[in-house]
Amino acid sequence: MIKLRDLDKFVESRFQRTFILKGVDLDIEEGEFVTIMGPSGAGKSTIMNIIGMLDEPSQGEYFFMDQPVHKMKERHKSELHKHHIGFIFQAYHLIDELTVYENIETPLLYKGIKSAERKSMVAEMLDRFQMVAKKDLFPEQLSGGQQQLVGVARAIVGEPKLLLADEPTGNLHSEQGDEIMEIFKKLNEEGMTIIQVTHSEHCAGYGKRTIRLVDGQVVADTPASEMKSSI
Repeated sequence: MIKLRDLDKFVESRFQRTFILKGVDLDIEEGEFVTIMGPSGAGKSTIMNIIGMLDEPSQGEYFFMDQPVHKMKERHKSELHKHHIGFIFQAYHLIDELTVYENIETPLLYKGIKSAERKSMVAEMLDRFQMVAKKDLFPEQLSGGQQQLVGVARAIVGEPKLLLADEPTGNLHSEQGDEIMEIFKKLNEEGMTIIQVTHSEHCAGYGKRTIRLVDGQVVADTPASEMKSSI
């Protein structure tokens, strides 16, 4: 589903080139649940943004569903992102001026889904996340955990093929974090490909494979079974 080949991301100043990612080779198959770990500044969010088509590599190749993203025009990338990728952010990124219902509905509007179908899809999410009573509230009226649940609902309402989660439990207490991780586990069992960035070994344990980045390079790629036996 995802192939990265000799991928670099760097920033250039007058006298030097500073690498954020360097020579990354990575394959992720459809239906996998992959965790990316590493110290701060390792390039974790950068690689997620490139996979999510929110950023571009400086060099190298990126194939998504066998399509060469590195050769695509912006409009084509935007269409791919819109129809196949859901993104969950640590800082929630909900739209303050919209209600819970409207926040969840937003990606469906972008996809051009008809009103009756939108209502049905949003209603299903509200029910799944037990937020029917909160559908008319605004983000500032919700707790952090509730805001993140809305963020998850918004990311998956359009049934994306790929879910990207960047530190999705970073601002939550452990019970709320486990609730989010159990949702991810179920979505993955239903066939959704998931890539998460986390600092938590506990959250990484929900995935089936862990990739470790250090200084912008992949230094380990380990199946979850080996991770558990080494902890």
